[in-house]
Amino acid sequence: MSTNAKPGSGPALDLDGVPTPALLIDLDRVRANLARSLAIIGGADRWRPHVKTAKVAAVQQLMLEAGLRHFKCATTREARVLLDLARDGGHSIDLLLAMALRGPNLARYAAIAAAHPGQRLSLLSEDPAHAAAVRGLDAGLGLYLDLDPGMGRTGIPLLDWERIASTRAAAGSALRGLHAYEGQFGGIPLDQRPAAADALYPRLVELAERLELGEAELVTSGTPAFALAAGHPAFAGRRHRVSPGTVVYWDLTSVGSGLDGYAFAATVLATVVSRPAAGRLTVDAGSKAVDAAAGDPCAAVVGLPGLRALRPSEEHLPMARDGGPMPELGQRLRLIPRHVCPTVNLADEALLIEGGRVTARVPVAARGHETAG
Repeated sequence: MSTNAKPGSGPALDLDGVPTPALLIDLDRVRANLARSLAIIGGADRWRPHVKTAKVAAVQQLMLEAGLRHFKCATTREARVLLDLARDGGHSIDLLLAMALRGPNLARYAAIAAAHPGQRLSLLSEDPAHAAAVRGLDAGLGLYLDLDPGMGRTGIPLLDWERIASTRAAAGSALRGLHAYEGQFGGIPLDQRPAAADALYPRLVELAERLELGEAELVTSGTPAFALAAGHPAFAGRRHRVSPGTVVYWDLTSVGSGLDGYAFAATVLATVVSRPAAGRLTVDAGSKAVDAAAGDPCAAVVGLPGLRALRPSEEHLPMARDGGPMPELGQRLRLIPRHVCPTVNLADEALLIEGGRVTARVPVAARGHETAG
């Protein structure tokens, strides 16, 4: 079957004959996760999903079919893949690249914008010189003022009013909104997150009012906080969008958000290749197939909750079980990643599942980074 096959085209693939490790994406579960997210958020117009997780054109197509037209991305490759898909499907989208691009990266983004007329492209800015440089390109790129709400990664600290105001002034008519990613909420106990939201969100609205932004958009919230932000009274009557992306596939980390109704849509198929000792086995999906940076355990096994993933090496993932039957040599296991976003990025191809059958093999088109246009 062609690696560019569309979901549902051609004969179903035999999963037993697929070499491992292999990334599996269940499109029926993706559809269910999209529907669940839309129900929580309150509609497609209030969601600007981060496509750093999806990375597969067939999944992005489902997002478009669900009515989503506002998106967020992290790389120029993610931008190009999504914009190509939107153009070919006759869709006009609004895309925010969540980075203050500079140098060749900014030039590449401007070139992508020029190649996709009729689409609305923006990026972040956190200093006046950068904002002025973006405007000087005359590429039609919009700007979102990047604020740091406490994560300490990018953006202007909320108390640095002078820098906020000067960057806003430099952005001028190119300014389209404010961006504040409160990713630190993921490290706050669930029962303390509402108080953190109550302390932060009114401050963001006050800043918007002080800047006299009018109808400009406020963009907040990944998976740990989007449900809180979507229903928070501080944003009532505001043009506010949340931007969770992991919810499309769901993963072990997302379970900690306390939300129900989601399904694990992306798994890694692996084979038991060794039984080195009683209660121990090893599969062929190491850190080059399942992201290990998020910590241990890096994955769980579908249908075998008692089987614990140990520390992986590049091509091997050891597992242990204290009592109970062990999988046999050659047995296939499906792994649920702790962190699905970089796990998807590790794969060159994905097998798409619909109706319980593998129906297509497709490239993970938006993985990695561009080094040339």
